[in-house]
Amino acid sequence: MTERAVRRDDLSGSIATHLPYLRRYARALTGNQASGDSFAAATLEAVLQDRSIFDGSLAPRVALFKAFHVIWASAGQPTKTLGEDLPRLEAAAQDHMSALTPNAREALLLNTIEAFSAEEVGAIMQIEPTEAEELVEIAMREMEQSVRGKVMIIEDEAIIAMDIHSIVSEMGHEITGIARTRDAAVEMGLKDQPDLILADIQLADKSSGIDAVNDLLKHFGEIPVIFITAFPERLLTGDRPEPAFLISKPYTEEEVRTAVGQAMFFSSTETLRQAG
Repeated sequence: MTERAVRRDDLSGSIATHLPYLRRYARALTGNQASGDSFAAATLEAVLQDRSIFDGSLAPRVALFKAFHVIWASAGQPTKTLGEDLPRLEAAAQDHMSALTPNAREALLLNTIEAFSAEEVGAIMQIEPTEAEELVEIAMREMEQSVRGKVMIIEDEAIIAMDIHSIVSEMGHEITGIARTRDAAVEMGLKDQPDLILADIQLADKSSGIDAVNDLLKHFGEIPVIFITAFPERLLTGDRPEPAFLISKPYTEEEVRTAVGQAMFFSSTETLRQAG
């Protein structure tokens, strides 16, 4: 094997470790599995074809996300899924996002969901750390003030369920209820359709939060779902369908607020209402 091939293999291995998290970020940024994966794949291809895109002076994870932002910026940072006609309310949400402070959502997701420091966000987005901090604060305010809706929680641990309930309700959303099992979740959801589902993976009766969500989506169609898991990489395997929004355990309040605010932007249910 040539020296160049060895370096390529080393680079591929380094990228593979962080790729699931890049895919998570890309999906949250675009609100769509196909679009997010398309940008992540384009980043991977670009890096493997042109080593200079991968900044060797940075930690591999930071360098990978920086490379993504080069691709993202070159595409004009689109807020609409390319080549797709969106449902009316989702298109309205996308239009609203395009009016947000430029780069704010990216900084917010990088900082809260992907846990990059202000310095790392600055390196990824090629801005000063102080500007990154300002963008995070702006995005949090703009997203939380823009959309309100009904949220259903599927979580079997009472303390976690109440913590999430408190965080989400303080954001101004209505909580339709807390379900601890798959059957209870389906029954609750059918009685009062939510705009957003926030679900744990492993439930009290050993049933699956994923199965509960899939049962509900058969009735509702597409509504945003946020999964909570200690092992997000297990849900980003390349199989379909996969979640667009993931929160890792243990989570922070900022992660929950960001994920909920972000997911609400992509809600396409008729009960979603604009604040004010």
